[in-house]
Amino acid sequence: MLIPLIVACALFMENLDSTVLATSLPSIAQSFGESPVRLSFAITSYLFSLAVFIPISGWVTDRYGAKDVFRGAIVVFLTGSILCGLSNSLLQMVAARMLQGLGGAMMVPVGRLVLLRSVTKADLVGAMAWLTVPALIGPVIGPLLGGFITTYFHWRWIFWINVPIAILGMVLVTTFIPGGREPPPPAFDTAGFILTAAGLVGLMFGFETIGRDIVPGWASALLLCLGLACMVLFVQHASRIAHPVLDLRLLGVRTFRASVTGGFLFRMGIGALPFLLPLLLQTGFGLSAFESGQLTFAAALGALTMKLVAKPILRRFGFRRVLLSNAALSGLSLAAIALFRPDTPHALILAVLLIGGFFRSLQFTSINTLGYADIDQQRMSRATSFASMAQQLSLSAGVASGAILLHLTMSAHGVVSVQPRDFVPAFLGVGAMALASALVYVRLPPDAGAEVSGHLPAMAGQGHARDQ
Repeated sequence: MLIPLIVACALFMENLDSTVLATSLPSIAQSFGESPVRLSFAITSYLFSLAVFIPISGWVTDRYGAKDVFRGAIVVFLTGSILCGLSNSLLQMVAARMLQGLGGAMMVPVGRLVLLRSVTKADLVGAMAWLTVPALIGPVIGPLLGGFITTYFHWRWIFWINVPIAILGMVLVTTFIPGGREPPPPAFDTAGFILTAAGLVGLMFGFETIGRDIVPGWASALLLCLGLACMVLFVQHASRIAHPVLDLRLLGVRTFRASVTGGFLFRMGIGALPFLLPLLLQTGFGLSAFESGQLTFAAALGALTMKLVAKPILRRFGFRRVLLSNAALSGLSLAAIALFRPDTPHALILAVLLIGGFFRSLQFTSINTLGYADIDQQRMSRATSFASMAQQLSLSAGVASGAILLHLTMSAHGVVSVQPRDFVPAFLGVGAMALASALVYVRLPPDAGAEVSGHLPAMAGQGHARDQ
C-alpha cells in the first residue's frame, strides 16, 4: 500500500492548497487592493487550467512514462506555489495559479493511473481507501490552517507550505514508483486539443466576466460565442477520428453519462461553497480568517465521517435512491446557509455545515463510483481523463456562478461593500443547481451500478445500466 500513499501525497497537497486559499481570499484581496469578489479569478483560473490540460494527461503519460510525468508535475505545481506566494497583484496571482493548474492537471490523474497500473483488481478497493484518507485530511485542516496562517502570520505562507510536501513527494516518487512506459500511444489529437482548449477558454472566461464590469458586455458575449463554436466543431471533429483527445463515445455508457452530467450540475452548486462561505463569515459577519476556518472545517469533518458508512449505505439502497435523496438533502443544506445571520449561534452553523458535508461527500462518492461501474479496462484511462476534466470544469463554473449571483445582488442593492443580505440569492441559486442534478438520476434504472454497489434486488435487471 506504499504506492497509494505516495499518490495520496499529491492529492493532499492539491486539496490543502485549494481549501487554504478560499479562507484567505479576503486578506489577499485587501493586500492587492482588490474586491474579494474579483479574487474569485484566483480560484477559477486554477480550476480552469486543470480542466484544459487534464484531457491530455493520459496521452502524455503513455508517451513519456508515468514516473517521469508524475515527478515533473510535482515540480511544476511547486513552482506555481512559490510564484503565488511572491505575487503582488491579481494578474500575477492568476498567472501563477494557472501554472499550478498545469502541474495539478498532470499530477492528480497521472497519480491515479499509477495506482491503477500498480495494483490488482482484488487490491483496488483497499488501495483507493488509503488514497482517499489524506485527500480528506486536506480539506479538514485547510480552513483552520489557512485561517491561522493568515491571522497570525501572512497569507503568502499558505503557498509556501507546499515546499516541504512537494520535496517529500519527489523523493518518494523517485525511490518507490517503478519506471517503464506503456506501448506507444496513437498520434496526438492536436486539432482536438486546440479546439477544446479554445472552447473552454471562451466559455469559462466569458461566463466569468458576465455582469462583473471587468470587460465590456460585447466582449463577454463574443467569448461565449467563440467558445461554444469551438466546442461544436470539436464534437464534429471527434466523430470523425478514432482517438480524439476527449472520447465522447464514453457518454454512450448510461452510468458514465449520468455520473458526468448529473455530477456537473451537482458540483456547480457545491463548487461555489468554498468561495461564498468564507466571504459570508469574514466580510459579511466580520469574523477573522481563523474564526471563519474554525466554522468551515465542519463541512470537511462531516465528509470524513461519511467514509465510514458509504459502502453499507450503497449496498442497502443502491445508487439511484442514494443519488436522488442526497441531491435533495445536499441542495437544501446549501440553501439553508442563506438563512445565516450575524447573530446565528455558531453551534447551529456548525451543525448545518457538518450535516451538509456528510451528505455532499456521500453524493461525491456515489457519483465517482457509479461513473466507472460499467467501464472496461481498455477505456478506463480515457474515462478518467474525461471525468476529471468535467469535474474541474464544473467546480470552476460553480465559483463563477456564485460570484456572478453575488455581484448582481450587490448591483441591485446599489452597494459597493458586500452585506450579509447580498449572499441570500447566491446560496439559494447554488442550492437549486445541486438539487437540479436529481433530474438526471431519476432516469437511472434501479439496478444501475449493481455489480459495484452490491445492491442485491437490482441484480435481476441484468445489465440495464450498461451502454444504452
